[in-house]
Amino acid sequence: MYYYLFILAIALERLVELIVSRRNAEWSLAQGGREFGRGHYPVMTSMHALLLVCCVAEVWALHRPFIPWLGWPMLLVVVASTITRWWCATVLGKHWNPRVIVIPGAPLVRRGPYKWMHHPNYTAVVAEVAALPLMHSAWITAIVFTAANALVLNTRIRIENKALGYA
Repeated sequence: MYYYLFILAIALERLVELIVSRRNAEWSLAQGGREFGRGHYPVMTSMHALLLVCCVAEVWALHRPFIPWLGWPMLLVVVASTITRWWCATVLGKHWNPRVIVIPGAPLVRRGPYKWMHHPNYTAVVAEVAALPLMHSAWITAIVFTAANALVLNTRIRIENKALGYA
């Protein structure tokens, strides 16, 4: 029961992200921003929504148990990854967006987690996609969505690196 409520809380958090990202996208485009790789965005958002559905479905349909030695550490990973993702969003401010929108002449952010790596948000997403289903031993969902996420992120990072001039 608590797991289902936790997934619901994650879904609500994602809705807040979509509201913030829509506002930020409008602002970025109004500043002359140019969007890159628009085609992968619906795939990415659909995959993340389906992840939440599959977490619930696998636990419910296959009666996956909560295994404390696995579930509690995975909860910590999810919480840490969520904190990291919001840290990234806070540091990027109005420039944060799950769409790849680049404002010409805007400097690259090199503070916060961006001091250490180009894509800290994606590192957090990788951890979260694996850990969220494993909180309640939904290992099929963890494997399938980790693989799907790897494919989406491969495309996404290539597009973003090119747009930002890393590649």
